[in-house]
Amino acid sequence: MPRRHLRVTTAAEAPLRSALRELRVTLDVPEGFSGDVLADAQRAVAAPRLPAYDATDIPLFTIDPPTSVDLDQAMHLSRRDGGGFRVRYAIADVAAYVTPGAPLDTEAHRRVTTLYFPDEKVPLHPTVLSEGAASLLPGQDCPAVLWTIDLDAEGRAVSTDVRRALVRSRAKLDYAGVQQAIDGGTAEEALALLADIGRLRERLEVERGGISLNVPEQEIVERDGAYELVYRAPLPADGWNAQISLLTGMAAAELMIQSGAGILRTLPTAPDGAVGRLRRTAKALDVDWPHHVPYAELVRSLDPRRPHHAAFLQECTTLLRGAGYTAFSGGQVPELTTHAAVAAPYAHCTAPLRRLVDRYAAELCLAAAAGDEPPQWVLDALPELPKEMADGTRRGNTVERECVDIVEAALLKDRVGELFDAVVVDVQEREPDVGTVQLTTPAIVARVEGGTGGLPLGERLRVRLTQAEPGTAKVRFAPA
Repeated sequence: MPRRHLRVTTAAEAPLRSALRELRVTLDVPEGFSGDVLADAQRAVAAPRLPAYDATDIPLFTIDPPTSVDLDQAMHLSRRDGGGFRVRYAIADVAAYVTPGAPLDTEAHRRVTTLYFPDEKVPLHPTVLSEGAASLLPGQDCPAVLWTIDLDAEGRAVSTDVRRALVRSRAKLDYAGVQQAIDGGTAEEALALLADIGRLRERLEVERGGISLNVPEQEIVERDGAYELVYRAPLPADGWNAQISLLTGMAAAELMIQSGAGILRTLPTAPDGAVGRLRRTAKALDVDWPHHVPYAELVRSLDPRRPHHAAFLQECTTLLRGAGYTAFSGGQVPELTTHAAVAAPYAHCTAPLRRLVDRYAAELCLAAAAGDEPPQWVLDALPELPKEMADGTRRGNTVERECVDIVEAALLKDRVGELFDAVVVDVQEREPDVGTVQLTTPAIVARVEGGTGGLPLGERLRVRLTQAEPGTAKVRFAPA
């Protein structure tokens, strides 16, 4: 599932970068790893637990942004004799390096996730692992959790196998290059099949009522002494690649449910109030949403290359805020096993370099596929893991929210006193003169205070920018 992507270019310097550095201090974000954690990582790199099964003959490839070096996944796609497809998906085996209870493990439980700031990231694991030995970089042998999922001619999963394997990626590809090769007809079959399988899986997603948000990356650039927000729309290849990850997460959830022990990523249906707020946001951004059109159908009709559609897709991520982790064991399968956006049971298992829970999900799936009991260290950690992940997710959300505030203040810092067109998308029940507005241009969501008689929920409003200073004063508006 997507998060909000914010990035600053090297041109966007102080005060923006200064405010981001101060934010990391304020939030007590770790600056680095302690000596004992780094020593543990070096020991792990020198003596990983290598699997017996050698799958280095599979010509795997990775698809990531060009600058990424923490590569969690590698794939190979092929046709099956008699029809259908075979998806082989290798996931970095972090457990081959991390010993339960050792410094690396303790630090990972403290951090929980990699934190993403617009100008840098704060990794879950030391880079000697996450960007080195454990990363599925091309040309190096790596321990991995290798999924083999067979699909029928319509893209439906018919069988799943998962085991530890030694793998070797052959190529590091990026989305633009993949799209160009597929569109130009120059892609080898293993890559060309990404489009075939991706489209089939997207069709099945529509059939079951799922929704994939093509959330654009937001980039803040400095031009002529002022900041400007631009969007990078995802390519079709982004979505096809995401479908392979979703397929694996769904297969993992089914394995864990069948075995009676697991940890699922769950999301209840969004409340009417949240959908109502989103409708008001659509109005503010001039996104046509007829009342008879369901949310899922609207999202599929949007073009992330159009700025207003891109901004609306960013706001659609608010419907994912109720997502959580549900752990179970001893055959006691929980009542809620589905993720509303996926419209199926789903588990996080494909990003162990960046997310703590995926290491545990992998162990649970390996045990289920082999018909074994999960390792005791996994069962011991399972009851507290949902709370740890919730705390880590909240910290990540705080980082995201504060970064958005800083970026928006940087965009508007020279425009205090100006008037803007907006729509009131939220009003506080106990303070009807305080609420939230969605600006039409630039597409910013911010707090509005003032006026008499309450803010007109869902109505257009002219507002005046009263404050905006990166790292000091968050963006605030008042009715004009």
